Amino acid sequence: ERRVGTPVMVRHDAHRENALRAANGRSRRRTFSGGWRWDWAKGVLVAVVLFVGVRTFVVDAYKIPSGSMERTLLAGDFVLVNTWGYRRVALPWSGGRVPAPRAPQAGDMVVFAWPSDPTTHFVKRVVGGPGDTLSMQGGTLWRNGVRLQERYVSHTEPQVDPMVDDFRWQRGYLTSTALAADRVIGIPPIYRPSRDNWGPLVVPPEQLFVLGDNRDRSLDSRYWGFVPTHLLRGTPMVVYFSVIPNRSEPVSWLSRVRWDRLGSRVR
Repeated sequence: ERRVGTPVMVRHDAHRENALRAANGRSRRRTFSGGWRWDWAKGVLVAVVLFVGVRTFVVDAYKIPSGSMERTLLAGDFVLVNTWGYRRVALPWSGGRVPAPRAPQAGDMVVFAWPSDPTTHFVKRVVGGPGDTLSMQGGTLWRNGVRLQERYVSHTEPQVDPMVDDFRWQRGYLTSTALAADRVIGIPPIYRPSRDNWGPLVVPPEQLFVLGDNRDRSLDSRYWGFVPTHLLRGTPMVVYFSVIPNRSEPVSWLSRVRWDRLGSRVR
């Protein structure tokens, strides 16, 4: 009986081993032929969705092209911008918008689409909001009758103050007393604005008045007017990279990097 039973057990064990080997082979083929591709695709899809979501609703990157914000931001700085704070998110299929988490305040630095060309983005500092009365006397800014102490401002050409025709747009926003002196002496009202002397003017609703920290070399609200709040894109947070632009001498890119600015907060 042992001689008869033994071969039967051997055949049974061999059959089971072959069945397990065949099953494992099919499992491996499924895993390596199709499963890994699906896992890879899911990982890529999640990464893309996260990137687009963060880029759209949380943070974006911009390069500073000019020196209009010196000393705060330098030409060649690359900054991360918080795009959530001032954004009014559109509601799908309703046409409505969720109000922005916060309103911009005087002193905030903002990135915005230039009203004259929305494809171009500027970064400036908010100096006045709706209802504020602003003026500048000898390069010093006044808001609501108070002289401002702006420690972040720099003057690179303080002696130059040409009168520019572009400033004449301000005439429609002057206070009622701005031209009073000319009316009293009986001559037609004359408004002679210039880079360092203008106003007082009143900021209209849902508009902002912005200036560059480098007051003598900045194309800002003095020249082209107010910034509608719906054109705001965000506020700079940190300098993640910085390089000296247009350096003429032949040097390596390493020597052009401003290493001390990397990771610095924007204030």
